[in-house]
Amino acid sequence: MIGKPIKLFSFLFLLGFGFLVRASAQENIKAEIQKYVDAAPFKMNAPALPNIPNLKVDITSFGAVGDGHTLNTSAIAKAISACVAKGGGIVNVPPGLWLTGPIELKSKINLHLQQGAILLFSKDHRLFPIIANSPKSHSFFVMNPIYGYKLHDVAITGEGIINGSGDSWRPVKKEKTTEGQWKDLLRQGGAVSEDGKLWWPTKEAMEGEVYLKKIYKAHPEIASEDLLPARDFLRPYMVSINNSTRILIDGPTFMNSPKFALFPKYCDNLVIRDVKINNEWYAQNGDGIDISNSKNVIIYKCTVSTGDDGICMKSSRPASDKTDTSCLKNVIIADCIVYHAHGGFVIGSNTDGGMENISVSNCNYINTDIGIRVKSNRGRGGLVHNIYINNIYMNNIANEAILFNTYYEQKNKPTEKFSVNATTPKFQDFYMNHIYCVGASTAISIIGLPEMPVNHLYFSNMNITAKKDYETENANDISFKNVFINNHKLTEKY
Repeated sequence: MIGKPIKLFSFLFLLGFGFLVRASAQENIKAEIQKYVDAAPFKMNAPALPNIPNLKVDITSFGAVGDGHTLNTSAIAKAISACVAKGGGIVNVPPGLWLTGPIELKSKINLHLQQGAILLFSKDHRLFPIIANSPKSHSFFVMNPIYGYKLHDVAITGEGIINGSGDSWRPVKKEKTTEGQWKDLLRQGGAVSEDGKLWWPTKEAMEGEVYLKKIYKAHPEIASEDLLPARDFLRPYMVSINNSTRILIDGPTFMNSPKFALFPKYCDNLVIRDVKINNEWYAQNGDGIDISNSKNVIIYKCTVSTGDDGICMKSSRPASDKTDTSCLKNVIIADCIVYHAHGGFVIGSNTDGGMENISVSNCNYINTDIGIRVKSNRGRGGLVHNIYINNIYMNNIANEAILFNTYYEQKNKPTEKFSVNATTPKFQDFYMNHIYCVGASTAISIIGLPEMPVNHLYFSNMNITAKKDYETENANDISFKNVFINNHKLTEKY
């Protein structure tokens, strides 16, 4: 008789203790966020954290088996639905190897991966449906491994690993492989482009682009079924949360993504904390963290190693948006490390929605192609201003330590003057302070357009060693204060 009350007391004690631990952790995160907001060089509200009940369900209660062979798509969906039915809560993924198809998140759900858990997305692409961008839309995409649309109060947390099986989706450029790696790819099967320079996991992936052009030309309004032959070409992003608010991504490792690893769009009150991104350096379009058209965002204490841009800001104005306000605004990035990427911190290339109030501080970029990379081109540009980059420490940068490029993906520098319009790149009011780099090909490169020079850039307290010092075209009002390149002090104005 005594045993049952003791067991009940122990259960209630552990339940209460768990609640206190979670409450304390959230208070610590709130305090961290407030510290970053208080230190920002512009005014913004501290992003609100999601409000998720403490109810906890385990995916094993719904039949999930963590043996790496059992497909757990249905069990995970049932666990999420059960949580939603009770008002929301924590969907727990315990230690194990959990094979699954795509997961659709819901409001007031925290997908929590314990230490030792590996969420492994299936290489069977038939599990990934082609769905519409919105109920009335005739544009479609392959469902992302983790997907959420019009959500509130949602989180992905824990110390587990999420593997997107991106190697089953991504093409590989021969120039990025060793001879042995290329031979291994050929032994896997797949298909190779006519020029022998690009390997595709399947013939359908290789032929998908041509197929899409034909079908869109023949049928302006298509159905999702029409796109099935091109599904392998239309590879998904790994985690895509759209049109949502109060989002927390805290702790997990995201690896082997089909395309970008984390890609929130049209979100506000977004916190990305202590995540690890691990994509192979040859991963085509394997960006780490890309933020698009969002507001009140904080990214901090993250570690990124990718095959494309590391931490990237994007902004495109929807056709329905007739305002001139910035679509990406109030973003803080701090205390992050990028070990390998095309760029450590990146803006663009699509900037036509405008950007303002972005702060990057106390970050390390090591072995990246470019350190700070600002890029766009005619037809994809907009006003990007009030950008603050401070306390950046870089080592072994393959190309430019700092790059402004307004002719991205064009072979030749712009010489002809075009008329200025709404999609002309406009880079101005950048403030860079305490930037240090040992080892780069070029220290600083600034290339503007004849019709729209890059302007009002303020560099101070910098020391860079590089093979080439400084180059500029179509740029004005560039200020240097206490800036040294190869022990040579730059003049105050250019």
